[in-house]
Amino acid sequence: MATYDIRIPDPEAARAGGPFAFRSQSAGGMADELQAALAGDGLFERWRLSQDEPDEVDPALGVVDAGASVQGEQRDMAFDLTATTSLPGEIVRHRLRLLAGGAWELRNVRG
Repeated sequence: MATYDIRIPDPEAARAGGPFAFRSQSAGGMADELQAALAGDGLFERWRLSQDEPDEVDPALGVVDAGASVQGEQRDMAFDLTATTSLPGEIVRHRLRLLAGGAWELRNVRG
């Protein structure tokens, strides 16, 4: 298991990150959305089906961790999310890019 410290410096920009972007207005809500994206395949499947050739998408990108957990905290105007998961870093980053576009920062990885 690894723990990822993630900062959303501008939550409004993250909500405007694209067709799969965060919808929540709170740090806790974004934490819930990220947890759902890591623990289930809903976000991945919506993204996969939006691709020109969905059947050619590498199924390894759809791996999930049912035990993933994410906590969120607001600090000033930014949101800090702490995700604990067994998923590889490339999968965590892919899901974050879908949810927040480029409006997130990976601050630290432990474990």
